[in-house]
Amino acid sequence: MSARATDPSSPRPAEGPTLVSIARTAEVLDAPSADARTLAGWERRRLALVRVPSRRDDVLAARLLLRWCVARVLGRPPDAVEVRQHCPDCRGTGHGRPFLPGQPGLGISMSHADGLVAAAVGPGPVGVDIERDDRVPPGRDVLLRHFPAAAHHPGADPLRQWVEAEARFKAGDTGQPVRSWYDVPRAACAAVSCAASWQVRGAADLSRRLDSSAQVTSDVTTLRRSGGGVPEEKA
Repeated sequence: MSARATDPSSPRPAEGPTLVSIARTAEVLDAPSADARTLAGWERRRLALVRVPSRRDDVLAARLLLRWCVARVLGRPPDAVEVRQHCPDCRGTGHGRPFLPGQPGLGISMSHADGLVAAAVGPGPVGVDIERDDRVPPGRDVLLRHFPAAAHHPGADPLRQWVEAEARFKAGDTGQPVRSWYDVPRAACAAVSCAASWQVRGAADLSRRLDSSAQVTSDVTTLRRSGGGVPEEKA
């Protein structure tokens, strides 16, 4: 297949599985593709307001991981991905549920907690949540007050119930399926709410693919400047 440019403004059809990625914050920030300059100016300004360094790292890593997921799904570089946020309560921007302008059929979500991050992108509403597996979740009375649907599963794992409820809330409480699991290597508990099937990709895999795509783009640019042909991408 010949390398060809992608129009960043073109909406993609809402099809295929939901892409989910979870990682340690350090896995993301240590990757070659970790570049805060890919964030929008408003994101960097908000990031500068986070006073606790470890929390600031978590926020940065979550936003980078989300961009890598979107870049993978849309087939464009991370710096061409525009993410916005809107709060339905105050009608403000810069916080609230994230969305992709010009991509009404794709949902996105991100989460961060104590050195862990998660991101998801897929057809329709999407919600993702992550917590450390040793976190003690709020009591059942708090869970039921915020998420009454948890009453239907009285014997469930409290932490899994909590991340499932958070993921469902982020997706808009649409009643669509929610799945949770423990990631033993990262000592994490995560959940995703999505209408489609889903697949999990590691941050390292996403980063490697981005680096490979950047090299192809660089090669194409160099050849075009020198008058050479455009190389064929490997399948």
